[in-house]
Amino acid sequence: METHFESNPLIDRLPKHLKQFIKPQDYSDYTPINQAVWRYVMRKNVDYLSKVAHESYLEGLEKTGLEIDNIPNMYGMNRILKEIGWAAVAVDGFIPPNAFMEFQAYNVLVIASDIRQLEHIEYTPAPDIIHEGAGHAPIIANPEYAEYLRRFGEIGCKAISSSHDNEMYEAVRLLSILKEAEDTPEAEIKAAEERVEYLQNNMGELSEMARIRNLHWWTVEYGLIGTVENPKIYGAGLLSSIGESAWCMTDNVKKIPYDISAADQSFDITKPQPQLYVTPDFAHLSLVLEEFANTMAIRKGGPKSVKKLIDSGALGTIELSTGLQISGVFTNVIEDEGKSVYIQTTGKTALASREKELVGHGTEYHAEGFGSPIGMLKGINLAIEDMGPRDLKAYDIYEGKQVTLEFEGNIVVSGEIVTGTRNLQGEIVLIKFKNCTVTHKDTILFQPEWGIYDMAVGKKITSAFSGPADVNSFDMITHVPSSTTIKAKVSPERQELEILYQSVRDIREGKTATTTLKEAFGAVSANHPNDWLLCLEIAELVYKQNDNDFLDKIINHLELIKVKRPEVVLLINNGLELIFEKNLV
Repeated sequence: METHFESNPLIDRLPKHLKQFIKPQDYSDYTPINQAVWRYVMRKNVDYLSKVAHESYLEGLEKTGLEIDNIPNMYGMNRILKEIGWAAVAVDGFIPPNAFMEFQAYNVLVIASDIRQLEHIEYTPAPDIIHEGAGHAPIIANPEYAEYLRRFGEIGCKAISSSHDNEMYEAVRLLSILKEAEDTPEAEIKAAEERVEYLQNNMGELSEMARIRNLHWWTVEYGLIGTVENPKIYGAGLLSSIGESAWCMTDNVKKIPYDISAADQSFDITKPQPQLYVTPDFAHLSLVLEEFANTMAIRKGGPKSVKKLIDSGALGTIELSTGLQISGVFTNVIEDEGKSVYIQTTGKTALASREKELVGHGTEYHAEGFGSPIGMLKGINLAIEDMGPRDLKAYDIYEGKQVTLEFEGNIVVSGEIVTGTRNLQGEIVLIKFKNCTVTHKDTILFQPEWGIYDMAVGKKITSAFSGPADVNSFDMITHVPSSTTIKAKVSPERQELEILYQSVRDIREGKTATTTLKEAFGAVSANHPNDWLLCLEIAELVYKQNDNDFLDKIINHLELIKVKRPEVVLLINNGLELIFEKNLV
């Protein structure tokens, strides 16, 4: 069944494999309690973050269309984000890291449209609209940071993962869902936490994806900017967390100058961070990103890059010095004296150049895989790709010729040449053989009964990266998450509380309400004695009405809640401070 969502030109140009993650934002799903949670967090954040956040934060709130009193409607946000060249889409919780980053490469902000429960108002490990809408969106109004985010996505989506990375993604996604859901048994949460902790401690050598995710975490999510002695907040995880935005400014959190070493500093999503990195400015982020990109297979190439793809077990691409791109699941690389001399894929494979599939070389034609020698011919200093027409004829690399090509590393290709394929620069990138045999020492790699043999031409592997060269070559509409987000339970008690929240919201907005403030307070204090947020909302309105007797009654009730529920003392105190603009308790 096709998912329908409101689009715009930026979203329209997304490839199909990214659109599969988008879901409609059904604004009617947000309840009055959800709206109150958003409003509390935003009022507190704007009040506190105006002192400790980077100046782009408050400017960005206005530029990106975020309101303090209302959960953002993404379609309204998009009309404003368009002015700064970005768009936003709704998704269901965590999505795979490569996809998340590829959205950024298209200047599209991914927003988990669910919102945290009241019980997790300070912090949730699950991505939600507070974290992503109020955290990520405002800072992208800064052009330097927006370019960093786009460039990060462009590089990050090409990072090669390991099987451990996928296990970690699924484990973190499940943990975030269980912790955010109501009434999850403690044993389930503990088991999920132990699974995440085990994986974190047993990742082995960090993959490219694991290392660039670390950079993402310590900048985009938990970054500080300025000086170590006087940093400001710009990371979305801090901007959206009432608790951590205050905690990170204390001496309990170590501040470290940001550099490439952050790529090897792993993080624990379930706990406050013991250290944070401080960048002097947004431009420095891009310098470190480029330094890291220089270590990646996409820029280094060589045999190690193919090994990374083999270890990943996932769809990837290598590019040869001729520009020929081979996309598939790589299963073997033969090396000789530190060089790749033969590569092999298994299953559907496609050949491309400049991210466009070569005509006649899609996955239907190369359905069983693709193998080819890489490198120089033995005893000849001139690479095939560098040979002119006369050179090719001299070495019998010519249509209709029976030829035996001996490559360095003991790879031998013997057969009758049918034709060659050239790139725009006139270099031969493919040679087609019939009646062909390919061997490595005593091992047969291809034999005539298998049909036509297409041999790639390239003296070396210049690049390797995750995913296909041409996204249209493969059916990538395969995303089936192992877990789905859990909606809040609906009970008669919850429904009554939602009605009370809506009444107080209507009164604040000057609309016709179903109850008075006194009736709402009487109902919430009698029937929902643990609820504190609605009492704060009532207190805010009563304070403006100068009804001191009623106000005292509400504050006394809040004092009783603080005694019963020590975990909400700070939340209540913070709410009262916002009302009175001074500490009364």
